[in-house]
Amino acid sequence: MEAQSITKSVSRKRRKDNVGPNGTTDEDPVPVKVPRHTMGVSEPAPFSDELKVDRSKPYRRVSMQEAKLGTPLERPVRVYADGIFDLFHSGHARALMQAKNLFPNTHLIVGVCSDELTHNLKGFTVMNEAERYDAVQHCRYVDEVVRNAPWTLTPEFLQKHRIDFVAHDDIPYSSAGSDDVYKHIKEAGMFAPTQRTEGISTSDIITRIVRDYDVYVRRNLQRGYTAKELNVSFINEKRFNLQERVDKVKKKVKDVEEKSKEFVQKVEEKSIDMIQKWEEKSREFIGNFLEMFGPEGALKHMLKEGKGRMLQAISPKQSPSSSPTRERSPSPSFRWPFSAKISPPASPGRHSRPTAATYDISEDEED
Repeated sequence: MEAQSITKSVSRKRRKDNVGPNGTTDEDPVPVKVPRHTMGVSEPAPFSDELKVDRSKPYRRVSMQEAKLGTPLERPVRVYADGIFDLFHSGHARALMQAKNLFPNTHLIVGVCSDELTHNLKGFTVMNEAERYDAVQHCRYVDEVVRNAPWTLTPEFLQKHRIDFVAHDDIPYSSAGSDDVYKHIKEAGMFAPTQRTEGISTSDIITRIVRDYDVYVRRNLQRGYTAKELNVSFINEKRFNLQERVDKVKKKVKDVEEKSKEFVQKVEEKSIDMIQKWEEKSREFIGNFLEMFGPEGALKHMLKEGKGRMLQAISPKQSPSSSPTRERSPSPSFRWPFSAKISPPASPGRHSRPTAATYDISEDEED
């Protein structure tokens, strides 16, 4: 229903006077971006030489202003972007994404140069042309792929593929004896600039591999590749194998050191915890000891209390000081039967009869 309504609105606009080839006028508002209905979303992008193009209809380029306003569904803006796309990475994908989003309704055509052309004009590639074609085909922003793309774009090539604009970064690209191979495209007003992604490029990736050559050779030897496949000599193969063993030993030693550090750390944590608990128990023990045996401890109070009770038990009860005092009559003398009272010596010359000695014991003394 939405597609039918858009088609009807476009047909009505074309009845107006002074309309552009895209069916809009300068007074019309800027339309929203048209949804993408291409094969590249769910399937690989097709090759241009495998598509059937209806050439019965005349082709006329749209201007930059018309392209920005938006074109009908049956007339997308055809944008072309070319490159080597060796070791296809996120920088390539971001450039193609920018090219795809230059206009509300864009059909992105990507040209990929062949191995022969690339090796002659730029240098040796890591991926062959079939691999590079396949990598670009599976980019979600690509609608069509041109194999064996030319190094310099000719008017015949632009007309054959009905190209409206060419997308590339704005830095002059010097090659094939020219200061900028896109100079004539810029002069024709067909150039649409994009931005490069800093920090990543095919040359940077190759530089990393060359810089860490030994690491990657050892990595592939470990994964089962032969020295012949890696173009490594017998001596270097043995050297890499020895280095691999040394690294394994170093790794084991490092693992043991890390485990030892973890063990020592755990022991330290436990010892600190034990010391803290010991200190707490020591303080508690000392406090309890002082509370029991200290100068003002419970034992001293218990001894004082026991001593007081013993003294109270062994000492006689005294009469109250407030009771009236009475004079006690002298106790009658008590005479032991076996006691004798020594009488004064008899006068000389006088015989006295011995008598039993008597002792007077008062009541107090008896007590």
